[in-house]
Amino acid sequence: MTDLTQAPVATAEMLIRKPVAEVFNAFVDPAVTTRFWFTKSSGRLVAGRPVQWTWEMYGFAMTIDVTAIEPDKRIVIDGFGDSTVTWTFTPRADGTYVSISNSGFQGDGDTQVKTAVGSTEGFAFVLAGAKAWLEHGITLNLIADKYPDGLAKT
Repeated sequence: MTDLTQAPVATAEMLIRKPVAEVFNAFVDPAVTTRFWFTKSSGRLVAGRPVQWTWEMYGFAMTIDVTAIEPDKRIVIDGFGDSTVTWTFTPRADGTYVSISNSGFQGDGDTQVKTAVGSTEGFAFVLAGAKAWLEHGITLNLIADKYPDGLAKT
């Protein structure tokens, strides 16, 4: 077994063919985000205010701390499994390029890598769901369908 020489970082990126203000809002406004990610939220993302996200189909909730909001540019949260998640929104002529980076994983090297791989997969689902909702008004149920028998079966 080899020790890690660099901490893993999970990254998922995708073009969403909508204006940056609309895409950014989709991640800060739970009325939109619940269409493609979690099922309930204690409120809109605001810097300095903790928010609880709930995935009712799994009986799971987490509280995250919103550490930074730069409208139409960047969102940073802490507490996502003891890691930091950063969304970056880059306007383009054909829409908005969204990049999600998750870092600061805890545990031994194997645990960090496993968590980073799972995070990459999860955020890829989130971006695909956001794209389907924002561009086509379709709810794909990607998060709910990942574990159709519940989290206990994973």
